[in-house]
Amino acid sequence: MSLIINDLHAGIEDMPILKGLNLEIPKGEVHAIMGPNGSGKSTLSKVITGHDTYEVASGSVTMDGEDLLEMEVDERSREGVFLAFQYPAEVPGVSNANFIRAAMEARQPEGEELDAVAFYKNLYAKMDILDMDRKFTSRAVNEGFSGGEKKRNEILQMMMLEPKYCILDETDSGLDIDALKIVARGVNAMRTTERGFLVITHYQRLLDYIQPDVVHVMADGKIVKSGGKELALELEASGYDFLKADDLVGA
Repeated sequence: MSLIINDLHAGIEDMPILKGLNLEIPKGEVHAIMGPNGSGKSTLSKVITGHDTYEVASGSVTMDGEDLLEMEVDERSREGVFLAFQYPAEVPGVSNANFIRAAMEARQPEGEELDAVAFYKNLYAKMDILDMDRKFTSRAVNEGFSGGEKKRNEILQMMMLEPKYCILDETDSGLDIDALKIVARGVNAMRTTERGFLVITHYQRLLDYIQPDVVHVMADGKIVKSGGKELALELEASGYDFLKADDLVGA
């Protein structure tokens, strides 16, 4: 069972961004994508999750055999896709606990309700993993949160919803080393043979704490190179100088 992207072309209006991208993320694996600014990394995450700004011109995205592109945004979420945003939005007036509970209830079979005691027991256990104070349950979603608190809140939501495929769009952006370790701890606690991860990052340091199975390099809207963790170390040391026009011929 996998998340499979085949020959995906997408962009904004008349501006192509993804140009024939191919990628397969089997359950049980963590795949990292690195690449220079403007290569299409964040666009990929938004197309997978159904952001309406982006138009798919051709290609396919399937999740465990189901056509993801035919689903509305909420359907994709209920089917098991989760995106941790690079810049999480604030939701004034809605508490964290109520927000997460509503999202979980939307996934319940019709007529079934969440048990409140079990919900809070689970929530508190996940918050302990992320070193989050109990007061965050009553605070409005991300309102007045620091950058690190917002990112931990994203991981908390992901841990509670238990999606099949987790996409982390530069979750390490703006985090100090302590916050980075906490976020990585939450992600690693979710690694199972039944869940796949796509980790988008600029920096190799995140991959010191979330060990990837495969590292991909993205440039000009497609995957141009793949390898093990050593590829991330190579990029950290040498940058993207190898991304010359001649190197991309036939990629």
